[in-house]
Amino acid sequence: MRFVDTNVLLYVISKAPEETTRAERALQILEAPDCAMSVQVLQEFYVQSTRSSRADHLDHRQAVSLIESWCRFPVQELTVAILHAALSCKDRYQIGYWDAAIVEAARAAGCREVLSEELQDGQDFGGVRVVNPFRGV
Repeated sequence: MRFVDTNVLLYVISKAPEETTRAERALQILEAPDCAMSVQVLQEFYVQSTRSSRADHLDHRQAVSLIESWCRFPVQELTVAILHAALSCKDRYQIGYWDAAIVEAARAAGCREVLSEELQDGQDFGGVRVVNPFRGV
């Protein structure tokens, strides 16, 4: 299983000409059956995709429809155990809390990879490795 970070979902809706290749890559990722994500990722997508300051923002119904379609993948719920693991991960690796929560939700979901361009490509968080799916794109 590969854990999908919020930036992958946001590229799906991008209308920016300079992000066309990334948008195509994001769609390819989400066509694979081995994706997983978390409630946090879906929440972040909703907030960011519906911001009125975003040039290609979605309305509520559009965002909800996409979120519902992505619920076909395993979605890791947030738990107190993930909270504690994220706090430890943040401290151990000196990363932001929200990034640590992504790593630990991925671990809880049984994923060995986090597809993200936000975290350092190739970094290993105790068996959960970051892969930038847009490297070279």
